[in-house]
Amino acid sequence: MSLKIAFLASSVPVAQTAYSALTERYGDVPTHEADVIVALGGDGFMLRTLHNTQELSAPVYGMNRGTIGFLMNEYSEGNLVDRLNAAEQEVINPLSMRAVDQSGNVHEYLAINEVSLLRAGPQAAKLRITVDGRLRLAELVCDGALVATPAGSTAYNYSAHGPILPVGSDVLALTAIAAFRPRRWRGALLPKTAMVRFDVVDPEKRPVMAEADSTSVTDISWVEIQSESQIKHRILFDPGHGLEERLISEQFT
Repeated sequence: MSLKIAFLASSVPVAQTAYSALTERYGDVPTHEADVIVALGGDGFMLRTLHNTQELSAPVYGMNRGTIGFLMNEYSEGNLVDRLNAAEQEVINPLSMRAVDQSGNVHEYLAINEVSLLRAGPQAAKLRITVDGRLRLAELVCDGALVATPAGSTAYNYSAHGPILPVGSDVLALTAIAAFRPRRWRGALLPKTAMVRFDVVDPEKRPVMAEADSTSVTDISWVEIQSESQIKHRILFDPGHGLEERLISEQFT
């Protein structure tokens, strides 16, 4: 039985060129009929693809037609079916973000990499941090803070000097962004089951925005974040080049 492949590509010319070449060679089916979905682009396009196809059973195999391509495999037009059949699967859970703005509106989104809070004005943000209903930090003065999954720990979290987390580890990274008080506070490692709540202190004077991956909400009053274990994103990698190996390698570069 032949493998039914659905190809999706970002709008950049190099991805569109790859899409034309691959669909001509291997055919193309709608995503809901596919055994596997091949995403052509960079990490941002891969995240969008995972979000858009999370209700489907087909795993996603990415080929890098972007910049860094941490979540992608090397691009090649040849032997694609053999590569897909040999690919190793990683399963990751996203974060759910429930944010309430100053008008009382509730915004709910999912994030595969991280949920971040960022100052939206000239003054530093002031955040109060509660974990599982227990106050842990009464006031964090900072440019922002984030909660990252293991899969997202090498992205914004790592740039903010947060830890790299092994895939499959039952922890989340809570990382401060340019903390002023407590001085140089770096954050914490939390159980994957933890419910993290950020309350914005003095939001009118010190406005804060929240982002779930690339989806933004402005004028935040408070945000709750937790791992969404019921949603499973299935990502395929070439043997020996899976997410676990990439996370380890990243720490030695």
